[in-house]
Amino acid sequence: MPVEFLGIAATNDGSETGPRSGAAFDKEYTLRLARAHEDHGWDRVLFAYGSGSPDPAPAAAYIAARLDRLRILLAHRPNVSYPTYAAKTFATLDQISDGRLTVHFITGGNDHEQRREGDTLTKDERYARTREYIRIVKKIWTTHEPFDHEGEHYRFHDFVSDVFPVQRPRPGVSFGGSSPAAYAAGGAEADIYCLWGEPLERTAEQIAAVKAAAAAAGRSDVPRIQVAFRPIIAPTEELAWEKAHRTVDAIRTRKERGEATTVRHHRRGTAEATSPQNTGSQRLISIAEAGERYDRALWTPTAAATGGAGNSNALVGTPETVAQALLDYYDLGVDILSARGYDLLGDAIDFGRHVIPIVREEVAKRDAERAARGPQTLAAVR
Repeated sequence: MPVEFLGIAATNDGSETGPRSGAAFDKEYTLRLARAHEDHGWDRVLFAYGSGSPDPAPAAAYIAARLDRLRILLAHRPNVSYPTYAAKTFATLDQISDGRLTVHFITGGNDHEQRREGDTLTKDERYARTREYIRIVKKIWTTHEPFDHEGEHYRFHDFVSDVFPVQRPRPGVSFGGSSPAAYAAGGAEADIYCLWGEPLERTAEQIAAVKAAAAAAGRSDVPRIQVAFRPIIAPTEELAWEKAHRTVDAIRTRKERGEATTVRHHRRGTAEATSPQNTGSQRLISIAEAGERYDRALWTPTAAATGGAGNSNALVGTPETVAQALLDYYDLGVDILSARGYDLLGDAIDFGRHVIPIVREEVAKRDAERAARGPQTLAAVR
């Protein structure tokens, strides 16, 4: 099965290792970064969501209207808009992009971050709301007759949209999380299930949990699996590890100085900053406490330095080493590989030039060998 690569569509050049040089929404940089992904072999980019960050939907529309091939993964939190409104927004963006949109629905794992925009539901209530929200959006995308909805979180009557997606029957739905509630919701509703980079054994366990949740929901198919990393590459292993240690030192220095970072969901100066509420971050901290290096190239100090915030485990080594590490995950059943560096633009170019071609070539070889052994062999592996 062909592999896909997901990058980041940042609206400014700030990262955990350095402050941004301009405005929160830097039009020129946003376009430059997206074009670098399109020109260097990436398939799609994520427009992330933060409570105080630039709105990702118009930023994505800005890019979609200016680039021809790059696909868009748009992050969206159900608490910020009614599903009838959101479904029209997504359909319009799919029209603007000529069918290049996937929507990533975020339930929200941190109460403080959710409350910044008025969301006071508990975590379990948020998961129930997200499942209802996704089902409504899917129905709006595919229903041409007015309908009513009477649910736990949403009620409306006689609604029908006048704008529909280009994609048929609808755009893809992406979802992520590492708790049983997340597996249940994503297993039932997602086309793509997103995980943060963990050791191979733990990733295999999570994939099994997603598959089990899909089966429990009565699905005959399973979501595609995406895993996210922070690659740190250099021409030699020695240089890569020197770069890795410089990177984590920069993260720690900024944290010690109390400087703002791209990670905005932890409140500085409270226990919340070292005790994240979401299961995914808790897992990353636990893995980091158990060891610094796993498998072929996984390195945890970057995750430890951020308190397990977001996609933060690194893959360290030469392009060949990092490519082989990614192929290990592909062999587990992961076919969407998410990656972003700390120098967003430069790392996107380097990864596209030096890592993506190796992975694509090896995946093509693997798939050709499995196809030669017969379709049953390919189905058993994937």
